[in-house]
Amino acid sequence: QVQLVESGGGLVQAGGSLRLSCAASGRTFSSSAMGWFRQAPGKEREFVAASSWSGGSIYYADSVKGRFTISRDSAKNTVYLQMNTLKPEDTAVYYCAANRINVVSYQNHWDYWGQGTQVTVSS
Repeated sequence: QVQLVESGGGLVQAGGSLRLSCAASGRTFSSSAMGWFRQAPGKEREFVAASSWSGGSIYYADSVKGRFTISRDSAKNTVYLQMNTLKPEDTAVYYCAANRINVVSYQNHWDYWGQGTQVTVSS
């Protein structure tokens, strides 16, 4: 059974940083795309960042470009999201996503999802 477990969320002041982790189990994702989405209250889930299996192709939403960095450790079957210069509008539940193959989608077309971790940025 595949599981994606996010951690690292919390409450931070504007301008602060957080590092999210997503540990996968049940299968290896070393040849698969992995990514992050977020959903703020009353809004639809939106794309944040994604990485190809090798990390050679990285994608970011315009709203986080220059502030967030996605990375992965294939040996640990884990993907990370380093979030710097956080803003109140970054407040959301952050979800990890993974695909069976090395395909990145800006939409919700991913095979596996985590349960989410709350990130709250106070002003």
